[in-house]
Amino acid sequence: MNKILCATRFGLDARIVEVEVSFIRGLPSFTISGLASSAIQESKQRVQAALSSLNFSFPPLKITINLSPSDLPKYGSHFDLPIALLIATHKSLANVNNQWFAFGELGLDGRLRHGDGLFPLILDTLLKYPDACIILPEESREYFSFVPNLRAAYANNLKEAIEILHSDEKIDPTVRALDFPNILIDGEPYFYKEDFNLDFFEVKNQEIAKRAALIAAAGFHNIILEGSPGCGKSMIIKRLVEILPPVSLHEMIEMAKLRSLGREDIALRPTRSFKSPHQSASKASIIGSVSNNEPKPGEIALAHLGVLFFDELPYFGREVLEALREPLENNMLLVSRVHSKIEYPSSFLFAAALNPCPCGNLLSPIKECRCKDTEIIKYKNRLSEPFLDRIDLFVQMSETQNSVANTSNLDSTKMRQMVFDAFRFQKMRKQEAFNGKLDEKGIAKFCVIDKESEEVLQKAVDNLGFSMRLVNKVKKVARTIADLEQSKEIKKSHILEAMSYRRI
Repeated sequence: MNKILCATRFGLDARIVEVEVSFIRGLPSFTISGLASSAIQESKQRVQAALSSLNFSFPPLKITINLSPSDLPKYGSHFDLPIALLIATHKSLANVNNQWFAFGELGLDGRLRHGDGLFPLILDTLLKYPDACIILPEESREYFSFVPNLRAAYANNLKEAIEILHSDEKIDPTVRALDFPNILIDGEPYFYKEDFNLDFFEVKNQEIAKRAALIAAAGFHNIILEGSPGCGKSMIIKRLVEILPPVSLHEMIEMAKLRSLGREDIALRPTRSFKSPHQSASKASIIGSVSNNEPKPGEIALAHLGVLFFDELPYFGREVLEALREPLENNMLLVSRVHSKIEYPSSFLFAAALNPCPCGNLLSPIKECRCKDTEIIKYKNRLSEPFLDRIDLFVQMSETQNSVANTSNLDSTKMRQMVFDAFRFQKMRKQEAFNGKLDEKGIAKFCVIDKESEEVLQKAVDNLGFSMRLVNKVKKVARTIADLEQSKEIKKSHILEAMSYRRI
């Protein structure tokens, strides 16, 4: 009996599966056992056709393929390759010393095909077996050649895979250099996209909101913009992703892994995610779900390390908004079902836009508000205080009536450079998490304030009813403002500016 290793998806993690084969005297048959899904059961026809293309003659024996552990459900057509390899090499595989993994779907002519589901499986396999040798389809090379420490051999068809299995040639990890522009910090490259699809220069005369967006981008702080229709709320937030900090290789791989689980494009790119669901989206599409231990990430998980934008915030369902409280506070989202529990990472920048009233004209100096007081109160009450407590920056934007000309020279290029400088300043003090995502221990270490600033915050607690959560949020925003000014200490002016963005 011989075996080759493979893996199956179980939640967000991969479970290693031993693919075993045995040949027993009896009526000729071909059986696959071990809770194999229909896609794996159908592999019998694909494997038989692929082996026949190599003029392989099936022995007149009872062939049994077992997928161990037998009580673990297995999914995916990538089991085709290890099954075919075991049958084709059943007499010679015992002489192979390496511990081999194999992933790939077979065509009827023996050609190997790549599947999007391979990406998270290979990454998790590499974590569990860092010295493993893995056979993959040639089509997979463009997706995995940038993964460090991966010992992979690529084959176009089943014949080449068999030759690799019997080859004595040592497989060394190879890493393709990424050709994206990058900045080096302590020897580690951080990548970014050079050009802009949207530019902050197009946003006219909203300096306070642009300043708040700059702070939000530099520290990954949650932000809400309130203002009349047409004042530039959505314009600012859609340009926010253009100036976010650069991404490391690990972050790019992590985002690609989540996109693969969401059946999205998994091409490696040096841009952070931007998700903007419509207010009519269901709770399951926003939060995510689990089906047969298979994760189905929602917009919250797919926005990890990027931006989650809710336009017309009060019109989202109450259940959706309240469900956001946990990921906004803990940077993790637990989706719990009867048979499985999936924990999604959710360290994203939450951005939202809303009108001051249902008609939108409450703050307008020239338009008359048509809303009744009860309608305004009902509109405001859609957002609970515990939810608003999770927001770091709150800005009321005014209409710009004086001039249609742009009086500011602050564009995305300058703003991104300021964000990059603050990012470098943060990394140089050995801080891993963004300021907006610091926990209590991180706040105590990196957000130290002087006695004068403490007195200011104490007055806010006494007179404005600031909770400890709000105090910590002010400290984190002040830390980002200090980083933008390249200041090691958090000063009183930084605290005061951070407090000016609080919703009182």
